[in-house]
Amino acid sequence: MASEQPLAAVTCTAPVNIAVIKYWGKRDEELVLPINSSLSVTLHQDQLKTTTTAVISKDFTEDRIWLNGREEDVGQPRLQACLREIRRLARKRRNAWDGDPLSSSLSCKVHVASVNNFPTAAGLASSAAGYACLAYTLARVYGVESDLSEVARRGSGSACRSLYGGFVEWQMGEQTDGKDSVARQVAPESHWPELRVLILVFRAEAVVPARMAEMTRCIRERDFPGFAQLTMKDSNQFHATCLDTFPPISYLNAVSWRIIHLVHRFNAHHGDTKVAYTFDAGPNAVIFTLDDTVAEFVAAVRHSFPPGSNGDAFLKGLQVRPAPLSAELQAALAMEPTTPGGVKYIIATQVGPGPQILDDPSAHLLGPDGLPKPAA
Repeated sequence: MASEQPLAAVTCTAPVNIAVIKYWGKRDEELVLPINSSLSVTLHQDQLKTTTTAVISKDFTEDRIWLNGREEDVGQPRLQACLREIRRLARKRRNAWDGDPLSSSLSCKVHVASVNNFPTAAGLASSAAGYACLAYTLARVYGVESDLSEVARRGSGSACRSLYGGFVEWQMGEQTDGKDSVARQVAPESHWPELRVLILVFRAEAVVPARMAEMTRCIRERDFPGFAQLTMKDSNQFHATCLDTFPPISYLNAVSWRIIHLVHRFNAHHGDTKVAYTFDAGPNAVIFTLDDTVAEFVAAVRHSFPPGSNGDAFLKGLQVRPAPLSAELQAALAMEPTTPGGVKYIIATQVGPGPQILDDPSAHLLGPDGLPKPAA
């Protein structure tokens, strides 16, 4: 990319991650340093991703950003922290490499457009995917090649975990400057191909260090019962702590509790831990299971939470073959079906890779003028 070109554009995608050992809070609010290490599963971008385009040009008079088609305040502190950090790293690289063709870009303003391919209502960590994608895309457009954990983390703590595919640890670190609070991959996405993830989207309504080591072991050994039990215990403890605050914070609703009972009864019927739930800061459930159990569990969800009028669109993402619900399992669930539509739909996905660069110029969200392309 030659310096005399007036425009540089890069488009990338980044994944959503789901914490199985959660991040419980910050020890440093400004640097976004966590009080504990956390571990997450990166979801596949075929189903869930953020796409971001960054364009730099001498013609731009100010930094601007559009999220899901709407212009937002570029002065937002977390966004400014990411931009400052990327530009600092770019200056550092330019000083080390005199004559860097990208050096002139440092004086240029940037336009950014970002879209999610999943609804915000899905209750997924859109800020993690969003800031990971922002950091990764800005790094490419400004020629930054260093570790991006700090850049992504300044936007949203858990975003640093979306910089990698597979299974990812965010190390809390010990240094006060946060330089050792970084994300690293525990195992790649190819490590556990049988693992499946179901996101149950509900109808809208008005001990950690030891666990980290044990969870890492469960992933390395592909020990699903151990992985599942730790995931549920960590989720339960997180939400118990939320309830124990004053005033209490209650993220789980009646449907959440029915899902919890459904999972435990399903496992009890099989005499084994075949399914696990986890809940983030919201009522929607994320379910982990293996590919040989997905069809039967989806049948159990369909029985307990009949689809509304969208019967055909109830299951999105990976294909799941229809499976009958045995009379024995139906009896073991001991659940009368709810009013149709309690669970709006299910997104079926799997473990996936980290951020990707899209080489096709037609994928850019911004046009040659640096403004959002009109909707197709």
